Amino acid sequence: MLYRKFGKTNEMVSALGFGCMRLPTIDNDYSKIDEEKALHLIRYAIDSGVNYVDTAYPYHGTGMDRGGNSELFVAKALKNGYRSKVKIATKLPSWLIKNRQDMDRYLNEQLKRLETESIDFYLVHGLNSALWQPLKEAGIFGFLDQALKDGRIKHAGFSFHDTFDLFKQIVDDYDWSFCLIQYNYVDEDAQAGIRGLKYAFEKDLGIAIMEPLRGGKLAKVPASVQNVFNQGEVKRPPFEWALKWLWNQPEISVVLSGMNEMEQLQENMRIASETEANSLKVKELEMFKQARTTYRKELKIGCTGCGYCMPCPNGVDIPSCFNIFNNYHMFGPAEGGFYRMLKMYGQEASNCLECGICEEHCPQSIAIPEELKNVAALFE
Repeated sequence: MLYRKFGKTNEMVSALGFGCMRLPTIDNDYSKIDEEKALHLIRYAIDSGVNYVDTAYPYHGTGMDRGGNSELFVAKALKNGYRSKVKIATKLPSWLIKNRQDMDRYLNEQLKRLETESIDFYLVHGLNSALWQPLKEAGIFGFLDQALKDGRIKHAGFSFHDTFDLFKQIVDDYDWSFCLIQYNYVDEDAQAGIRGLKYAFEKDLGIAIMEPLRGGKLAKVPASVQNVFNQGEVKRPPFEWALKWLWNQPEISVVLSGMNEMEQLQENMRIASETEANSLKVKELEMFKQARTTYRKELKIGCTGCGYCMPCPNGVDIPSCFNIFNNYHMFGPAEGGFYRMLKMYGQEASNCLECGICEEHCPQSIAIPEELKNVAALFE
């Protein structure tokens, strides 16, 4: 495993981080982690050199307003000496914060859930324009200062889903040590984007990357995009190209991946251990520009499958609806057959009553009810 300096934290982190929001589950129930399988995966990763473990308050839960099972599982996984081998990253549920007392309450609850005295990397979760000003007024700076001073957290950072201008403002508003941004070769200009990446790097922030494969969408690409990669001198599967594009950039310290199969984990570790910064050739970088343009032409809905919109109070499986819709347009009508499963379980798009709760949590700012109408029009 290769390691990189994590900005001003001066910590050395593995190039690959283990994201604990897409762990293997039982009966396709997101809240029920297959702990035996997940334990084997995460400990195998740690034994192989992965030292960055990322979780958050709502991961593997039944809603964004309550704690999920991911933090509890991480505590179990890091018993028997594994805690000392890794850095834990978890996040303050910023959308639930009403006052300073809430901040302390959630942090203290997370310390208990994780069974640790200190959280190595503590992030303010999912910052956007709707959350940032209320958090400042509620006293987020004083909270972070105190948590750092009393040792409950070792480094303060934030994750982000909004525009570059807001990202720059947030970076400048506080003496952060690191940040977590969505970034991949398709979304180079989205949200914080490459401008945010470089700005944070100039400020000596450690930079972690989420959605490196757009929720798996860059692992299986349309034929038009595959044809672009086929032109390369070296033949690699699409997911390998996508990861190499990230690790080629010296600004990036750690790339998070939600790995739930051993083959996937082993492949990601292989690529992470082989890819140095600035290792791609000029021709290969030009190939990515063409792949980006081609992919964007194929994509109908910009959903990454993060699941922040779930659960829907009306039972709609929003990520699956959008995934099937995109795949129908990218890979052909045969993909539409998967929609029958959603109807079988009452999870189809037409169940949407336009309550708007999902839109409030969507990091991609998708007009979800409107897009669900398009899905229903196509498949129903």
